Amino acid sequence: MSTTVRVPLVRELDRRVDGGADVQLLWHADEDRVTVAVDDATTGDVFSLDIREGERALDVFRFPFAYATLRGVDTSGVAAAPVLSALCARRPA
Repeated sequence: MSTTVRVPLVRELDRRVDGGADVQLLWHADEDRVTVAVDDATTGDVFSLDIREGERALDVFRFPFAYATLRGVDTSGVAAAPVLSALCARRPA
C-alpha cells in the first residue's frame, strides 16, 4: 500500500535582504494566497503576513515591519513609526 503525501506548492515571487532582514514574497498556489515572510537576524524577529484584500502585495513586501505594527505583531522595537505614518496617510478613507 502506498501513501501519497501532498506537498504544498509555494513559489518565491521576490526576495530581498536588507539590514539583516530576509524578506520573501511567497505565493501559496494550493490556497491561492500571497504572504510576506520575514526573518530578521539582527532582532530575532520571525513572522509572516498574509496579504489582505485591498492591500498591495509589494507595499507589504517593501514595508513588512510597518504592516506588522499595524496588525499588532511585536517587532522588538524596530522603528516602524515613520513608515507607518506615511502608509496611513496614503490609505483611502
